[in-house]
Amino acid sequence: PPPRDRCWHDGTQFCYSWEENAELRISLEPPGVPGTECYGVCWTPLRPDVALKDCFSMANVSWYGGPSVRAQRWPLNGAQSPSQPFVTGDFGTNPGGFGPVLDRSFLGSTGVTVTVAPDVPLLLSLESHQHFCLETPAGQEEPLRYLLCVSANVAAAQRHLGTPPVGMARGPPDTALLGSPMWRYQGPEGSAAKIRRGLRSLVRRLKRHRLQEGVVVLGERGTTVLAAQDQVPSERRERQEVALVEPLELSITLSPYASITSPLFLQSLQHGQPTGYWLSRRPRPGGTSIPLLTSWKGHLCARLNVTSEAALTWYLARARRLQQALGASYLIFEGVEGNSFLEQDVPPPKELGGDEYTRVLATALATLGNGTIIISAGASSSHLPLFIQMSPLRSDWSHAGLKGLIPSVLHYSLLGYNFFIPDSVGGSVAGDSTGDPELFVRWLQIVTFLPVMAFGTPPWLCCDSWVVNLTRQCIEKHRDFVVPLLLKHSQEWQRLGHPIFRPAWWLSPTDPTAFTVEDEFLIGDEVLVAPITEKGQRWRDVYLPGEGHLWLDTSSARVFDGGTTLRNYSASLAEVPVFIK
Repeated sequence: PPPRDRCWHDGTQFCYSWEENAELRISLEPPGVPGTECYGVCWTPLRPDVALKDCFSMANVSWYGGPSVRAQRWPLNGAQSPSQPFVTGDFGTNPGGFGPVLDRSFLGSTGVTVTVAPDVPLLLSLESHQHFCLETPAGQEEPLRYLLCVSANVAAAQRHLGTPPVGMARGPPDTALLGSPMWRYQGPEGSAAKIRRGLRSLVRRLKRHRLQEGVVVLGERGTTVLAAQDQVPSERRERQEVALVEPLELSITLSPYASITSPLFLQSLQHGQPTGYWLSRRPRPGGTSIPLLTSWKGHLCARLNVTSEAALTWYLARARRLQQALGASYLIFEGVEGNSFLEQDVPPPKELGGDEYTRVLATALATLGNGTIIISAGASSSHLPLFIQMSPLRSDWSHAGLKGLIPSVLHYSLLGYNFFIPDSVGGSVAGDSTGDPELFVRWLQIVTFLPVMAFGTPPWLCCDSWVVNLTRQCIEKHRDFVVPLLLKHSQEWQRLGHPIFRPAWWLSPTDPTAFTVEDEFLIGDEVLVAPITEKGQRWRDVYLPGEGHLWLDTSSARVFDGGTTLRNYSASLAEVPVFIK
């Protein structure tokens, strides 16, 4: 039957009802900022078997925000994903799922924003270049609620989205890490003695190549092996471990998982009931709950119960003790992403619906150190003083590799996660171009302009002395030129919510050409970086945003008009085009 308007008499809302199917209510809402119109949209199913699905066209509209996806695109229009729960995930275990950073807001190039209410159980599907769809699970009779706002243009809409809520304080993490390159330890991990020898060898080589600064990163397995050495008194152990990497600093890696055969899991049983410390299935009436077992790095594991204050206190205290015992300056927490219940088709408890696990754990970890914590995921946590580790990328030139790096940078920063650590230079997942010196150089040139420079394969293993010298120069440029820029614009982010790394449309919000530029980025409003992301290429087209502005090429000192495209602009292997407004 045709819909009926049930609130025609009310000038601020209207309601359409389709008998026995669903009701739609649209209401005029107070705008967050002047010049913006906002509407509350609420679909309510009237039968349990009714599933709600609301789609937004990608025809002539570029969309940003939402989820991170494997082979990240900018805009989101080129992404493809079946309908699935809108929760963070790990591309390593679920390549077709969503990634470790997402937000319930979508931003359109026409100045439209769509923000889904945080308590709505949400499914999302992406159909490349056609539409994206918001859905609610069938059988739950849950309403689909979102706020739809219209601003003058896409930049004005982003400023509306990024405005910090009243009372929410934003703070950067420890900015000392910004100027410190990270060197991932990839040596033997069979025993504590082998790890110590491997760490000393890495530091000696870094000194030999005059790269003796930054942080040595020990993975979770290496951290576990060193943590098991309990026979040495803690004060003496701390001196030993610190001496291993001097003059560099040490970072160790933990996760909220414990193998059911590990000493950590067995020790927890002595301190409290297993169902209190670890996520558990709901028991049947009169039954006993058992831990919800899941897989982590090939092991059958239990996962920390973040809803238990006792479990969180125990876990955080253990992390502090380990950090002190090993003399680590930084702590990395992997495995923060994902909903363990949904992964096993088990209905989650209400307090752990959606990405509540990630949000609660991130909030707790932020209390550990003075901004020295690095976590693997973000959901409603961009205001916390944490670094976010980006997803691993393939060692190739595709969007799953180098071409996906700048779209990921723009995506993370748009969602408020400006203090991210990119994947290792050259990529950490084996690909078609593993060990390719040209790929290493082009990757290095981009990472120079990001918050932290991270290395897996050292430059002397993949490349010749020219690349080693270039690495040294890039580290100096990052420290002397880029870090001061980031510190300057981080104040603007704290005050206004503006991203530090900005797309071309930030300065050209009405130019359709700017909406699809995915291989350039701005730092604030003043520096434009336009790297090479194609193998063998020694030139590229450069879009200069901002009609009426002037741009200075830092290499040639030539000046160009904004709002124009430079065709076939030269960029040798030693160069990356950088312009100052």
